[in-house]
Amino acid sequence: MNIKKISAAPVGAAEICRILDEANVEFVSVDNHCWAADYPYKPKFEVRMAHNGKQLLINYRVTEECVRAVAPHDDGNVWEDSCCELFLSPVADGTYYNMECNAAGTLLIGFGPKRNDRERASQEVLDKVDRWSSMGREPFADKMGEQTWQLCLAVPTEAFYHHNLESFDGLKVKGNVYKCGDMLPHPHFLSLFPIDLPKPDFHRPDFFGGVEFE
Repeated sequence: MNIKKISAAPVGAAEICRILDEANVEFVSVDNHCWAADYPYKPKFEVRMAHNGKQLLINYRVTEECVRAVAPHDDGNVWEDSCCELFLSPVADGTYYNMECNAAGTLLIGFGPKRNDRERASQEVLDKVDRWSSMGREPFADKMGEQTWQLCLAVPTEAFYHHNLESFDGLKVKGNVYKCGDMLPHPHFLSLFPIDLPKPDFHRPDFFGGVEFE
């Protein structure tokens, strides 16, 4: 996946859709349905990203039959909601960050080399990530009926809090993008790069694909 560099001043999350439209950044389908036999429901999920050196600008677009965002605060169980996720290894040192955000912009960030014993980001770090959702920023219970919603995150280099990233410029890294909803009426698990395992597991950096920043 290639991440275009755009020339922009510091960007707020609410501006990302417009800025990426103006920069002609196209959506990419996230449609690897690796566990379709056990979880046949497949929402439509797309992502587009750009950066301005200091910020990674993420825009997710989802069409699904039920939208849920009940996690009451950051660092909660957002993966049980309608959740969009970016896992990224910004440095080839065997570690990665998991950045998981539900449809109300409620966020968690974890860090470590594997699924277990991950270090959660502090609220101070989480607050550095500006967020916007077309569904609003307040928690809500299941909203039934097919609908399309968007989520935007402006992620500064400081959000990768175990690494002293001065800029995203020219990074060649590994990562993956996911959509899940563990507690939705029809749980689902989609990925950008395929995961060859018998059961859903996003914490598998061995299946990360290439991500290149201009």
